[in-house]
Amino acid sequence: MRSFGFWLVLALTVLVFAALLELNKNSVWGFIALLALAVLYVIAAAKLPEGTKWIAKFGLWLLFAALLAGVFLLSWPRTKRVPAAEGRSLSRTETVEVSQGSLRGVITADGRVEVFAGVPYAKPPVGELRWKEPQDPDKWEGVLEADHFAPMSMQPTSMPLVDSLKQIIGYHDYKISLSDNYVAPVSEDSLYLNIWRPAGEREKLPVLVFIHGGSLQTGQPWYGDYSGEGLARQGVIVVNMGYRLGVFGFMAAEEFAAESPNGTTGNYGLLDQIKALEWVRDNIAAFGGDPENVTVSGESAGAACVSALCTSPLAKGLFRRAVIESSTVASKEPPHSFRLFGEAIKSGKELMERHNCASVSELRKLSAKELVSEAYTQHHITVDGYALTETPYESYKKGVHNEEALMHGYNKEESAAFILFDRTDLKSFESKVRKTFGELADEVLALYPVSSDREAASAWAEIWGALFFDRAHYDLNVLAAENGIPVYEYTFTKKNGRLGAWHSGEMVYLYGNVPEGSRLYTERDRELSGEMTAYLLNFVKYGDPNESGLPAWPVNSASDELMEFGETTSLIKERKIALYEIMGRMKND
Repeated sequence: MRSFGFWLVLALTVLVFAALLELNKNSVWGFIALLALAVLYVIAAAKLPEGTKWIAKFGLWLLFAALLAGVFLLSWPRTKRVPAAEGRSLSRTETVEVSQGSLRGVITADGRVEVFAGVPYAKPPVGELRWKEPQDPDKWEGVLEADHFAPMSMQPTSMPLVDSLKQIIGYHDYKISLSDNYVAPVSEDSLYLNIWRPAGEREKLPVLVFIHGGSLQTGQPWYGDYSGEGLARQGVIVVNMGYRLGVFGFMAAEEFAAESPNGTTGNYGLLDQIKALEWVRDNIAAFGGDPENVTVSGESAGAACVSALCTSPLAKGLFRRAVIESSTVASKEPPHSFRLFGEAIKSGKELMERHNCASVSELRKLSAKELVSEAYTQHHITVDGYALTETPYESYKKGVHNEEALMHGYNKEESAAFILFDRTDLKSFESKVRKTFGELADEVLALYPVSSDREAASAWAEIWGALFFDRAHYDLNVLAAENGIPVYEYTFTKKNGRLGAWHSGEMVYLYGNVPEGSRLYTERDRELSGEMTAYLLNFVKYGDPNESGLPAWPVNSASDELMEFGETTSLIKERKIALYEIMGRMKND
């Protein structure tokens, strides 16, 4: 009979390895092989003669461990497209006719929402179409079964184990399930959109087009926090899309501009979004939507794109209202996601030199995998003279904009994820402020009189957030007010057991996707989500978030008041205006 220690080590080994298989999303047969190897190990260990030396026992354990490693590699998760809705034997929708042909989606398990996923809005931007304006999609024969999301746009990826650990550590939210043991594909062929609409009778419904974030380097349009299901259940059609990212979406080169009939380069991802909006204009009526009542929204890099679309001449008339969450490029000097055309061209030349390409034709011959790591060097919108003829700031100052009304805001702890490993204490706080603000540092230090390491860390987090997120929203609000645009600003401050008020934490509330039954959220969280969603629905329908029964949300015409979404929903004063003023002098705004 084996000792207690033997069984304990075996049990721990099996449990740890099973956890690795689950976290890495390995195929189900890997779990079966694990159990089989454990049984074989027990049998082999039992057959060792009495008195066998420890080296033989250790050798058997090493063989067992080596076989387990082989199982881990050989059961590596398969690549599989993500289904448009969860559940078995989902019902199909009626057939819908669009410009390119017939398509059919699926109905969610509760029967309340119809989803049409993976609908092409442009030709695949591959081969000779890489780094060219998006082209009209081809027509298809028969009925397109729009029941799975298309691959996410080409982007750097991590092994699934790393992604799972990020979900656990960052979001405190992980669901153990064998039904999701696969990885979603990535591809250059990603110019597809997804539509969520209410089931049943529908006509002239308002439409929300959402643009996902991810620093213009990563991201996908099916993530649960901003799924269209939540709003579709409440009478709105939601559309989102994949668009080119990183080097494929935002690289600029003079040769690209020369071969373009529009003389453009560097904004391919932005042009994809405009192409998707054109598709919505031409086809959304077939789904019961109103092409004359479209709102465009986005978060983080998606919000940066929305703020650019608000002043793009190509987007004029494609939407009426805008929702901008946690980023904008409307400042005089945008803090991120934007660069001037000369910088974009210079960066493109450097990229070609790194890859030993003398011409763009040579660059097009490189595989997507060879180029995808350049995402961190090419993730900026630029003034290309076509999608953007000048900076958004310059357009707003001239009174040029596309939106009739604007809702926008930022989260209390925008900086948390970005400075997670940047420790700030009492000593380093002052040096960071002086390095950042120079001769204006004393004024900032006077605004933040810290006396402990904890206060220093909190103050620096707020300042960092203001530098890269909050102040840009103040700038946007000022510009909107100057142009007479009805503008409604918020700040999200609600803590919860998941992401809280970190960057992107508001989305699951705003889009009505707080999970039912999740213990990470309280009744106040669900109440707040209902309030935020109601404001959004009113804004999408009418351009005004207010309705009877909700706290009044006035236009922020003086740029000094904003709605706080937190433990209470109420109007508050913007308390960082003094800091914003110092930042303006620092940048000569």
